[in-house]
Amino acid sequence: MTGLGYRREMADWDMSAVDADFFEVAPENWLRRDRAPLHALRASGRAVHLHGVTLNLGGQSAPDPAYLAALRSLLDELETEHCSDHLAASGDAHQLHDLFPVPFTQAEVQRVADRISRVQDALGRRIAVENTTWYTNTGDLPEPAFLMAVAERADCQILLDLNNIDVNHKNHGRCPLPDFLAAIDFRRVAYLHVAGHEYDERFGLHVDTHSQPVPPPTAAEARHLAQQHGLPVLLEWDHDLPDLATLNRELACLRPTSSPT
Repeated sequence: MTGLGYRREMADWDMSAVDADFFEVAPENWLRRDRAPLHALRASGRAVHLHGVTLNLGGQSAPDPAYLAALRSLLDELETEHCSDHLAASGDAHQLHDLFPVPFTQAEVQRVADRISRVQDALGRRIAVENTTWYTNTGDLPEPAFLMAVAERADCQILLDLNNIDVNHKNHGRCPLPDFLAAIDFRRVAYLHVAGHEYDERFGLHVDTHSQPVPPPTAAEARHLAQQHGLPVLLEWDHDLPDLATLNRELACLRPTSSPT
């Protein structure tokens, strides 16, 4: 199965022409908005998953009970089994609309996993946490070991982002994609994210822009994992959204050529 991040620029599109099996939206964008487009997608037989940026799973302040209640209501309304957010901090006193890394330490494993457990209790379901890009970080644990330790302690799922692994490796020289994947228990993986990124000469860094085609090696790995583990793959394209034909070609490149083994 292949999915696509639904963006507001698609509001006037004929969504029946989009070759996606499911869609993903940021719940924060829909809590106070007419949700008719999401119900239209569901009526076409395609699920809508929720992938947020404001649960602040790596932060310090207590989760907002009002937001958790609204998120639970939206999950129930859309009848979706998939809810995810980032293994990062996004703001305590104020929502900063950015993702800040969590140190890769055993103390943070316990702290963040316990926060995820409280969120899951409030939502009445397991969530998935996404590995993020980071441009500087600290800690003595390898990133995949940290991710797995958090998921196991919280008994949550993982939304495995292959693009983020690639960007972090290019920027920091640590943990290439094959090594990262070898450390993951795929029984915990809900589905995969892929996207494109760009090199920014101003900073000397690869930046997770979600504005380019998926690099061929990443697409090939996504196809392999989809075939091997039966995992859905979702394409994120958030900026400089291309035309429908380009998106459909990108989606086609992510489909495995045979059934899972």
